[in-house]
Amino acid sequence: MKIRLEEETDYREVEELVRNAFWNIYRPGAFEHFIVHNLRNDDCRIQKLAYVIEKDDLIVGSINYSRGKIFFENDVVDAVVLGPVAIDGNCQGQGLGTELIGYTLDLADRCGIPLIFVIGDENYYSRFGFESASKYNLYLEGTSLDDENPFFMVRIFDDASLDGNLGIFHNPDVFDVDESDVDEFDKDFEYREKLILDGQLVFE
Repeated sequence: MKIRLEEETDYREVEELVRNAFWNIYRPGAFEHFIVHNLRNDDCRIQKLAYVIEKDDLIVGSINYSRGKIFFENDVVDAVVLGPVAIDGNCQGQGLGTELIGYTLDLADRCGIPLIFVIGDENYYSRFGFESASKYNLYLEGTSLDDENPFFMVRIFDDASLDGNLGIFHNPDVFDVDESDVDEFDKDFEYREKLILDGQLVFE
């Protein structure tokens, strides 16, 4: 196993990996691979934290970090969000995701990044020190301020970076995608059927 920075020659292989990993999981089809594609040409992406895992000369894992914004009452500050992160379906359950996330979080800490958000399974990400962001009066744009929203989490590296004031986090604009654009992008990939399955977050 080898963890290394993503290279330009990896782009297509990584997009295939991400597409397959997310297909029909959260919604019919997927758009995470389109986000990864667009991130590479966006200033919000943190290039030095874009890593892959190689196993037997194949890329089986990918992770990205980018900068969104926290809106406070009297200020707006940049803030880092983790994702998309993907592991090949044939390699899941082998600890590769844990290796990749842990490795890049350590790098982020050493780079002086004060905190990192993630949107995902609280039972999984808690092992990396992520906590409910509402504990720090931080909420994801579009969610209720009256609910905990346990899926929106933060890993704090520098306690001095927060003062308890209400903050609303906005994902990078590149995360907002149009389904028709994704469908056009998907024409360059092998056809896969979109399915509506139990447990998906969005039904289209």
